[in-house]
Amino acid sequence: MSDAKQRAALLKRLREENAETVKRTQALLKEQKKVQQLICQNIREKSKTVPEIAAAVDMPTHEVLWYLTAFKKYDIVVEDGMCGDYILYKRAEEK
Repeated sequence: MSDAKQRAALLKRLREENAETVKRTQALLKEQKKVQQLICQNIREKSKTVPEIAAAVDMPTHEVLWYLTAFKKYDIVVEDGMCGDYILYKRAEEK
């Protein structure tokens, strides 16, 4: 059997053996993607603070901050000044 076929068979067997874990992980990824889209849609038109975003998407502020920190790391969002003691976040310009 070729290396590619052996590898495909091994991956198939592992997916079958770990079907419950794979299913749970796929559900988590789907939920995470949905939250990412909600946050990004919320700051598309107007810059907002973490508490404003959290209220709009009905999430705890610490979770919203976690997402925004990751988005900033990957240049999805940028800081856009301050509103009182809070940083304003907005979507980064498309390249």
